[in-house]
Amino acid sequence: MEISRSVSVAAPVERVWQLISDLPGMGEFSPENTGGAWRGGATGPAVGARFRGSNRNGRRRWSTSVQVVRCEPGKAFAFAVSAAGLPISEWSFELASEGGAGCTLTETWADRRPGWSKRGGTFLSGVKDRADFTAGSIEATLAAVKEKAERS
Repeated sequence: MEISRSVSVAAPVERVWQLISDLPGMGEFSPENTGGAWRGGATGPAVGARFRGSNRNGRRRWSTSVQVVRCEPGKAFAFAVSAAGLPISEWSFELASEGGAGCTLTETWADRRPGWSKRGGTFLSGVKDRADFTAGSIEATLAAVKEKAERS
């Protein structure tokens, strides 16, 4: 399953890229992610860089392992998420210049969970309808990135 949403941003691609590739700062935009830290000597976005993500939903809190799988400054950024060695999802951001100072930002979530593991994820996160929740989360994240990029 994949869910994707797009938004037009009246800001330069480079500025939007800085925001979406700053995984420690993602908690500022995401309703579920609260940030995290680069791991294994990584200090920023690069293919293969590892990150420990922190998440919350109400009182529930959990962490995930993240690895950057695509890093094209000004164009695309993607990372794979796992927990306890199991694939969970892949998140990606695509940027397309609209000419001038604007761009289109697209965020996509791809569910990578094995079918048998989904009940455990529901228990851990408290999210019963992951697809519906994630669609709303993407929309909120895009709106927050847009607002900050256009304000900066």
